[in-house]
Amino acid sequence: MRKILLVEDDLSLIEGLKFSFSRNDLNVTIARTIKEAKECLNQGPNGMYDLIVLDLMLPDGNGFNVCKAVRQTSDIPIIFLTASDKEVDIVMGLDMGGDDYITKPFRLNELISRINAALRRSNSTRPRESILNSNGITVRLLEGRVIKNGKDIELTSVEYRLLCLFMQNPRILLSKERIMQRLWHCRESFIDDNTLAVYISRLREKIEDDPKRPLSLVTIRGMGYRWNII
Repeated sequence: MRKILLVEDDLSLIEGLKFSFSRNDLNVTIARTIKEAKECLNQGPNGMYDLIVLDLMLPDGNGFNVCKAVRQTSDIPIIFLTASDKEVDIVMGLDMGGDDYITKPFRLNELISRINAALRRSNSTRPRESILNSNGITVRLLEGRVIKNGKDIELTSVEYRLLCLFMQNPRILLSKERIMQRLWHCRESFIDDNTLAVYISRLREKIEDDPKRPLSLVTIRGMGYRWNII
C-alpha cells in the first residue's frame, strides 16, 4: 500500500478521507497540526511517505511552512487541499514545490485520481543517475543543487524541476502541453502557456549567459521548447 501523510484538522473530512483512502489501497497517517506533521516527518526519512496531502489553514500556522521544510530535503509529491482559492495562494503553493492544488469543496473520486496521477509521475521521473551535466551546468539530484561554472545557482522548485526535465531530455522538442502535464496537474485556468513562458524566462535569467539570446533553452516557435547541447 502507498503511504499518505494527510495534514488536515477537520475531523469530519478526515474520517471521510480515511475511508476513501483505505478503499483505494492508500495507507494514511493523520497529522492535525504543523507540529504533528513535522513530528511524523522527523520519525524517519521523508521517503517513508509516498505523498503528502496538505491543508493550508492549520491551528498552529500555515501549511506552506510544511511544504517549505519538506522541499529542503525531499521531492515527495505534495498536493495542497484547501478552502483557499486565491490565485496568490495557488501560485505560491506551486512555486514552492507543490505538485497539485485542489480547492474545497471537491469530489473524492477526483482527489483519488489526482493522487494516483501524482504517484505515477513521481515514479516515472525518479532519476536513474545522480548527476546531470550539460553546457557548463551541473545538477546534483541527490542534493538538489545546481552549479554553473563552479558557483551555486538558487532556483525555485518550479525552476529546478523545469531544468531537470530539459536536461534529462536533451535535443528533444517538448511541447508546452507535455511540460505542463509533467510539472503540474491543475485545472486552474491560469496555469497556461503564458504562465509557463514566465517560468521559462525566469529560468533563462539564471542559467543563460545572455537570456535574451538563449543558447541552451531555446524556443521552437509554435511548438514548444528544446534543450540544446552546445
